[in-house]
Amino acid sequence: MDRFLGKEVQGSLLGKLEEQEQSTEEGATLGSDKGHTKKRPRRDPPGNATHLAGPSWRHIRAEGLDCDYTVLFGKAEADEIFRQLEEKVEYFTGALARVQVFGKWHCVPRKQATYGDAGLTYTFSGLTLSPKPWIPVLECIRDRVSGLTGHTFNFVLVNRYKDGCDHIGEHRDDERELAPRSPIASVSFGACRDFCFRHKDSRGKNPHRKLEVVRLQLAHGSLLMMNPPTNTHWYHSLPVRKKVLAPRVNLTFRKILPKK
Repeated sequence: MDRFLGKEVQGSLLGKLEEQEQSTEEGATLGSDKGHTKKRPRRDPPGNATHLAGPSWRHIRAEGLDCDYTVLFGKAEADEIFRQLEEKVEYFTGALARVQVFGKWHCVPRKQATYGDAGLTYTFSGLTLSPKPWIPVLECIRDRVSGLTGHTFNFVLVNRYKDGCDHIGEHRDDERELAPRSPIASVSFGACRDFCFRHKDSRGKNPHRKLEVVRLQLAHGSLLMMNPPTNTHWYHSLPVRKKVLAPRVNLTFRKILPKK
C-alpha cells in the first residue's frame, strides 16, 4: 500500500478536489481470451461527447459497448483520497460478506460496502442491502464525477481488493433497482488492474458468436463511465492477477430508484 501513498497533502479533501484537474489518459486494448493484443475498438474524437468536459476522454466503442475513460485525479490527490478510503470505509462482515452463486453461498473474494441516500435498497447475488449514510470522502468523489459528467448518483458500491488474488467474476450491473438508461461511474484508486468486457453472445464453451474481449487498464485515480446499453450486452470482470501485490479500491456510483 505504501507505494500509492505520497507525502501528506495539506488542507481538506474538498479543497483539493476543487483545486486540481487531471487530463492524463490510459489506453484500452482489444484482445483475445489469451491476452494477445489485436485491433483496438473504435474511439470517437473527444468533441463528439458534448456532455463531457474538462479532462481528456478516451471513448471505447464496440457492438453495444459505450464507455468513456479518463484519469480524473492527479497522483497527490488520488493518494490522499486512497488514504482516506482506507481509514473511513466500513466494510461488511459476517453474512453480508458472503454471496450466492448458483444456489450456493461463498465468501466474497474482496471486501464490500454500500453508501447512499436514506431509504434505498439494492439487491445483487442474493443479498438485499441498505446503504450506510454518505461519508465526506465519498460525497466529494461523487460530486466531482457529477460535476464533470452532468449525471447524478444516489448510491455507491465499494469493492476493496487486498491484492491480485482478490477478484470479481463476470457479471452485468443490470439489477431492477437501477434507473433505466442511467450510466454507472466506476472510480479506481490504488493498484492498476485490468478490467475485461465480454459480450453475452461470446460466453461459455460453445458460444454462438465470437466477439473479442475488450480489456482496459484502470489506473490510480481513473474514471470509467459505463453508458447504456453496455450492461445489456456486455459482462465485465476483474480477473485474478497474482503478480499484483498492492491493494485497490473501486467505487461504482449508481442511480437507484427509490422504493414505491
